[in-house]
Amino acid sequence: MPTLKIGVSLGVSGGTATDIPDRARHAEQVGLDSAFVGDQLVGLRPILDSTVALASAAAVTSRIELGYGTMVLALRPVALAAKQIGTLQLLARGRVILGVGVGGAMYGEAAWHAVEVPYRERGKRTDAALELLPDLIAGKPTTLNGHQLTLAPGAPVPPIWVGGGSDAALRRTVRFGQAWFPSMMTAPQAESAMTRLTEFADAAGRPIPILAMGGVAALGVTQSTVDEYAAGLAGSYGIAAEQAAKVPITGSARHAAERFAEFAEAGVRHLVLGVVGDDWKRQCALIAEAKALLD
Repeated sequence: MPTLKIGVSLGVSGGTATDIPDRARHAEQVGLDSAFVGDQLVGLRPILDSTVALASAAAVTSRIELGYGTMVLALRPVALAAKQIGTLQLLARGRVILGVGVGGAMYGEAAWHAVEVPYRERGKRTDAALELLPDLIAGKPTTLNGHQLTLAPGAPVPPIWVGGGSDAALRRTVRFGQAWFPSMMTAPQAESAMTRLTEFADAAGRPIPILAMGGVAALGVTQSTVDEYAAGLAGSYGIAAEQAAKVPITGSARHAAERFAEFAEAGVRHLVLGVVGDDWKRQCALIAEAKALLD
């Protein structure tokens, strides 16, 4: 079976957000491969800054990869974003994964008004930033707004994962990314997604990026909790209720391992799971148990 890495979302919004260092340490100790945080200036709930959160996770871990899932790059001046990412990469000793997205409609336009960036220009601005970002992070001389700038110290450029499920996201992935990072799909949908990714890469004459996937785990929780989450998922992502019900990975660790294997066979190489339910550490341990069953 193809190798599948498994990561978990640390959760930077809501009442448990300040547990980030403890959660990151726990995810590493139980044997997971990565830990991710979301990124928004204004979220649906109070939310921490993603870079500061990941820095706190880097300080208490040594092995686990640390990812933005995903940074809304167009909300920031690209030089500032590059400085933050490069610094984090140095502090984390090369363990950063840079997920990049354009921001979803579910969060509204308040953040865009706050930073005086037109919402409709977020895709174009993301592409323009991605053109410059690698050289800026690496400490190479870069022309920005008509002036040359070199950020020092330079850092190894993290792998760039491009979020989103649109054709624009696929084109952006093929042009700039090492991975495509859509979310909330079943294994059959992931297989179709891998076919689309291959087609876009072939058409552009580019190497095929890997397929990473965002998902959700609800192991050992009540069916009513799963149903409630799936209903919210359908509303937030605009997908049919019957399809949303198939997204959460539920049941025992062995059943979860079977679902993981299906994703691996479909072409997914890294699965990043949010957690449903109150006992985050127990869920994390069950996810790690399921991962171990794949080996």
